[in-house]
Amino acid sequence: MVMVYFFNTNLSHKKKIAFALTKIYGLGLHQCSQICQEVGLSTEKRFSQLSQAELEILTNFITQNYILPSDIKRAQMQNISRLVRIGTYRGFRHTQGLPVRGQKTHGNSKTVRKLTKIPKIF
Repeated sequence: MVMVYFFNTNLSHKKKIAFALTKIYGLGLHQCSQICQEVGLSTEKRFSQLSQAELEILTNFITQNYILPSDIKRAQMQNISRLVRIGTYRGFRHTQGLPVRGQKTHGNSKTVRKLTKIPKIF
């Protein structure tokens, strides 16, 4: 299966443009269909059918009008580190790898606790 590397994301060349662009972090289906409409691409067109010029136009439009995925992730990390630095309860929950927004931990949130895998200090 051939993938197209676009904005640090592997996109399937078989999918339609609007659906393939949703794999880019920070872009939803509505935004992707708006992008296709503004650039003048059909949403029915597949990624493999795009020419190099159309890819460049698409890249330029997204970089000029939308926040890039790397910038979004950097801003999220800065916000979390700010919460930790000022010593808030939310910052503490982030460092412990526990749910931050008030969820119970007895019956659910096992995936959050599994994914973080923070070494316990006794």
